[in-house]
Amino acid sequence: MLVPGVNLRYRPTIFIMMEKTITYQNTSVAYSITGQGKTIVLLHGFGEDGTVWQKQEAFLKDNYRVLIPDIPGSGRSPFIANATIETYAAILKQILDEEINVASAEKITLIGHSMGGYITLAFAENYPEYLEAFCLFHSSAFADDDAKKQTRQKAIEFIKEKGSAAFLKTSTPGLFTKEFAAAHAGQIDTLVEKGKNFSPEALVQYYQAMIARPDRTTVLKTFSHPVLFIIGEFDTAIPLQSSLQQCYLPEQAHVHLLSQSAHMGMWEETDKANQILLKFLQGV
Repeated sequence: MLVPGVNLRYRPTIFIMMEKTITYQNTSVAYSITGQGKTIVLLHGFGEDGTVWQKQEAFLKDNYRVLIPDIPGSGRSPFIANATIETYAAILKQILDEEINVASAEKITLIGHSMGGYITLAFAENYPEYLEAFCLFHSSAFADDDAKKQTRQKAIEFIKEKGSAAFLKTSTPGLFTKEFAAAHAGQIDTLVEKGKNFSPEALVQYYQAMIARPDRTTVLKTFSHPVLFIIGEFDTAIPLQSSLQQCYLPEQAHVHLLSQSAHMGMWEETDKANQILLKFLQGV
């Protein structure tokens, strides 16, 4: 039956997010998938979960199959004791073994924010056959220097003494520019509120894993496919000059500066970040 005034030619595509799990060492690891097309993986950072990528997921899902894990200890994924950055990379490999056909040469693009970038580099080092490109989004291939290790150790002591929520309430606003923090206090409060869901053991383990990770600049030098760097001009966690020192290392480097961002460019300059990601993905 024809309905007057209804355009039957236009049928918008509706993608349903699938929430799935794998089992790693008798522990459930959660991830979501939405969209269709080539698979891209978005890896969140410290003190976050996969929902930090909501705006990127919504933007990319019409053209890509977007896979977003919750790193163990974050979001819907329970804590796994004694995990390292390499452990998290191995968990991602297991997820991909469930979701893509490597035997048919299907490859993915991996986008890692902050600690997620450290996992991205470990994955690229150990499982390069899965990748056709990767992105370091406010992240670094350099190992922690002594000053950075001391800063992380002080954070560990704070978390052990006062808990996860108190630590993230103190530290989270500093990830943003002062201008963004003042104008979007509600968004930051939402992120801080999620801090109540993190156990102190999880945050301490993340810090210990980051302290122990090796320098992986060799990965940048030897990876023969495109590498995207997204850098925040006012990022104090991954300073601008430190970021620029690694950008010349890859054979195919794509470098973009977010001039109004600190460490959370996916929120601070959402539209610009989304366009950078889309253009990069289209060129892969």
